[in-house]
Amino acid sequence: MRFHDLRHSAATLLLKMGVHPKIVSELLGHTQIGITLDLYSHVTATMQRDAIEAFDELLGSTQGSSKGSKQGEEPQSTS
Repeated sequence: MRFHDLRHSAATLLLKMGVHPKIVSELLGHTQIGITLDLYSHVTATMQRDAIEAFDELLGSTQGSSKGSKQGEEPQSTS
């Protein structure tokens, strides 16, 4: 493994751990955050899943809910 490969791994792991991209960029000595995000970070399957789960949590789960009912409310019967 090359030293440069360690930079890629470090950026990916730090971002995965939730370290702010600006901090990672500064640790790598980049003057612009875009360099870090474009060249040195790699989206992993775990990061994608975490993003989807966070978005689902933000919107609330729609599983098992009926149209028009609010989250946590029981659907009203129509009889």
